[in-house]
Amino acid sequence: MTDLDKLWDHPKPHTVQKRVCAADIDGLNHTNNAVYVTWCEQAAWAHSVALGLDLNRYRALDRAMAITHSEYHYLQASREGEDVVVGTWIVDWDEKLTMARRFQVIRINDGVTLLRGAMRFACIELSSGRPKRLPEAFLVGYGPAVLGEQSQSADKAGKPLRRAPNQKPIPP
Repeated sequence: MTDLDKLWDHPKPHTVQKRVCAADIDGLNHTNNAVYVTWCEQAAWAHSVALGLDLNRYRALDRAMAITHSEYHYLQASREGEDVVVGTWIVDWDEKLTMARRFQVIRINDGVTLLRGAMRFACIELSSGRPKRLPEAFLVGYGPAVLGEQSQSADKAGKPLRRAPNQKPIPP
């Protein structure tokens, strides 16, 4: 176990390392908030690819996991030249239509958490854009990566997904 392993909100994240470059910096001389969103999306895609579900597989299945809700809590700034690591976990799903991810961005040199985020996804049919059940390939690919016990998804009124065991809530 590395020192970084002790800093994650959950065990065994899928990680992507990034270096803050000049193009990432905004008028306030820190990493633009939109860059963190892009990093989280890239980490989610990298995790999907590692699970055998890349864009070509999505197209072949005529299915995709589309983001339906995102939430980010910016805790501290990063600056040009700093190295950060983005961790992601699939924390919940209903095994039918939806799943939820969490994200954490840590600055490597001091171990400070810069951001915590969350995304909710729904399975869609690519050809129509309509919600569709998760195909067997998604159940097999994503299933082993889901933290904790499976739980019921949010209802249509927007009730939040149940947190996985030992999952820290995202502050309001």
